Amino acid sequence: MACLLLGLVGLLLCGLALPARAAEALPSFEVAHADDGVHLDFVTHFDLNPVIEEALQKGVALNFVVEAQVFRERWYWRDQRVARATRMWRLSYQPLTRQYRVSFGGLHQVFDALPEALAAMQHVSRWKVADAANVASKGKYYLQFTYQLDTSLLPRPMQIGVGGQSDWLLLIQRTQRLPERVPASAARVAPSVDEPAGL
Repeated sequence: MACLLLGLVGLLLCGLALPARAAEALPSFEVAHADDGVHLDFVTHFDLNPVIEEALQKGVALNFVVEAQVFRERWYWRDQRVARATRMWRLSYQPLTRQYRVSFGGLHQVFDALPEALAAMQHVSRWKVADAANVASKGKYYLQFTYQLDTSLLPRPMQIGVGGQSDWLLLIQRTQRLPERVPASAARVAPSVDEPAGL
């Protein structure tokens, strides 16, 4: 399908103090296909630009959302989504204590410095994004990954003001084919799409 442009990395890094190389914004990305399902490990790297950081300092909470979708290729119709998993972190600043708070589900962590708070949201290990039953049938599968700042969760008056502004755009994307399933005890990792297989 035309939507499946495997071997290409889509990366849009506008409005952020980000590295020039796409690989540095997503330095680690590994997909494992084992007996119990599909697992994802990733590390992102980005800094907030002055506009976003100023809003954070003024009390605007920021929501960062990561989404992983698994699709099965179909030559006769659009590709079929067989699994979808999401995670969300909420970053806020507490002026009284001058600390940053990261919330994930019902868990909360407090940090003295912004880089430390960002680091807590920039890596995930052994994240199960699909059950084995979702990828049990024969065929070719691929994973679409998106990490973004969700501006739809900003206060409503701000949503109108930031619409279309590149200063508020954070979007990291990658598409990668799933490897063949192997026993969990010997699960192998798929090579990154921007590197030759086997390296």
